[in-house]
Amino acid sequence: MIEAKWMLGTDELTDAFYIRKEVFIKEQQISEAIEYDEWDPKAFHVVVYEQGQPKATGRLIKQKDQYLLGRIAVLKEARGKGLGDLVVRMLIRKAFDLGATEVHIHAQISARPFYEKLGFEAYGDCYDEAGILHISMVKKEDIQGSCAQ
Repeated sequence: MIEAKWMLGTDELTDAFYIRKEVFIKEQQISEAIEYDEWDPKAFHVVVYEQGQPKATGRLIKQKDQYLLGRIAVLKEARGKGLGDLVVRMLIRKAFDLGATEVHIHAQISARPFYEKLGFEAYGDCYDEAGILHISMVKKEDIQGSCAQ
């Protein structure tokens, strides 16, 4: 069974941090000193569980007037099951529910096709973030008008 749980940065984030440590610190060799930051206590976090075990996570922060998704991670053994897709869709929906008209992400270049499938568009030049090549991407809210005939 798949379950998803919302948490605020002030909640117990052990499961989110466990996933991030496995993916970013151990697998991708990102420094623990920069993985956990001042945004965690201010963020909305989502953790996806499979059979009661934490498997995927991500967070949503608001920087000035910009909503930014980040720290999206899926444990290696859980990849290819749609859990990352679920995390991103939940974060996008939360941002739009909070009033965003667009959502941004600093995507690892290797994940660009994944985010493009979810409606994100790249902008700007590639840049190094934590020793990994990234590209900024944006998804605008799908505003659908209605027309009674």
